[in-house]
Amino acid sequence: MKRSFLAFACALAVSGQAAAQPTQSRTAELLRDIIRLDTSNPPGREGQVGDLLAARLRPLGFEITQVPTPEAGKSHFIARLKGDGSKRPVLLAAHADVVGVEREKWTVDPFAGVVKDGHVYGRGAIDFKGGMAVFARAVMQLAENKVPLSRDVIFLVEADEEAAQYNTSWLARDHWDEIDAEFALNEGGWIIKDDTGKVQYVSISTADKSSVAVIVTGKGTSTHSSMPRPDSAIFTLARALTKLSTYDFPLQFTPASRQFFTTLAKTSPPPMSGYFRDVIGTDPSAAARADREISKDPLLHALLRNTIAPVLLNGGFRSNVIPGSADATINVRIIPGTDPNDVVKELSRVIDDPNVMVRLQNPSAGPSRTPASPEDNELYRALAQQASRTFDGAEVTPYLFQAGTDAGAWRSRGIPVYGIYPYPITADELTRMHGNDEKVSIESLDRGTEMIYNTLVEVAAKR
Repeated sequence: MKRSFLAFACALAVSGQAAAQPTQSRTAELLRDIIRLDTSNPPGREGQVGDLLAARLRPLGFEITQVPTPEAGKSHFIARLKGDGSKRPVLLAAHADVVGVEREKWTVDPFAGVVKDGHVYGRGAIDFKGGMAVFARAVMQLAENKVPLSRDVIFLVEADEEAAQYNTSWLARDHWDEIDAEFALNEGGWIIKDDTGKVQYVSISTADKSSVAVIVTGKGTSTHSSMPRPDSAIFTLARALTKLSTYDFPLQFTPASRQFFTTLAKTSPPPMSGYFRDVIGTDPSAAARADREISKDPLLHALLRNTIAPVLLNGGFRSNVIPGSADATINVRIIPGTDPNDVVKELSRVIDDPNVMVRLQNPSAGPSRTPASPEDNELYRALAQQASRTFDGAEVTPYLFQAGTDAGAWRSRGIPVYGIYPYPITADELTRMHGNDEKVSIESLDRGTEMIYNTLVEVAAKR
């Protein structure tokens, strides 16, 4: 019996060692620790990440500030490594909160920081705890190597990026002096690997698409469900959504997205290289053909136009009552400069039904007037140069990010922000973001840390 117990105990110990196998990567080890703090939002509880990082950065000489929000456990973390003040600060921002999970669809515990097959698995591995770990290790290396600095380096870990109420716009209202900078790094562009594992391109986002909620309401007669009428609100809404499901907004390019597709044309094999050239060309029929092929990739489809995604449905309140109305919330991601009111007009035209009303959830929503961050300053040049050096001469391009970030808190005040997920990923890994079995490779984490550290040395070290 004693021997059986000892065997069982040894088996448990071996199992625990397998789950916590060393990675020989300080960035990956830090990411594992951060993933193990469940910051699914809601409720977030981002303060626990701040506590972990404070314990590691304070001994290295960082000045630490934790800004609590009105919600218990939710706070922003600010670490400042002082320079001589001859230049304005550089800021690195990463959000601590993550989206929730469908646990039953994961093959590993999403909050265990499992390491296997050269990857760290867990919610936030890509978005954006992986980026947080890379940024944290890069700024820690500045302190560990005692790099003399001409400017302060600020490392910010944000709350509520995924749920918005107490995000960086809230932080900036009362704590702007603590996060003011000459320029900033944030999440955004991609470092994409091709099928051979080689980095195909590095994109640095200089602007974000914005999100607009559009409410589509089908109207009908409210009555007893035993006597259905032709004017069912739910069927009316369903027909409207069917029309939207087959509709695409027209092609629309910003200078950054046009340059991005030019880069894809240079770095892709035929026939895709030709499609990328044609989609930004002057022949409408060739562009339409190219669009059909390129849009098979959901990411690239999102970069070509404003996009439509139904996200919420609301109709009915009892099983024996036919409701008089039914609503769908449509998430429309719009290219900068697009007027949301024009989106409503276009969707109304496509639906073309007097029994359907289309409106903005926020009637005061207007077009974004925030200009893209420029490509002619020290930070953008340094990041582009280091990206090309780190990844064997890879092409680097500015980029319009297909989603939204917290960068608006700075860009709206004229502070340039450059977005990057600072690790090479494959198309498969990209699909796992906000999905199941999210993962990032340890090699990618280490190379990304090298890239960000060298970028910071270039822009912040004394000459």
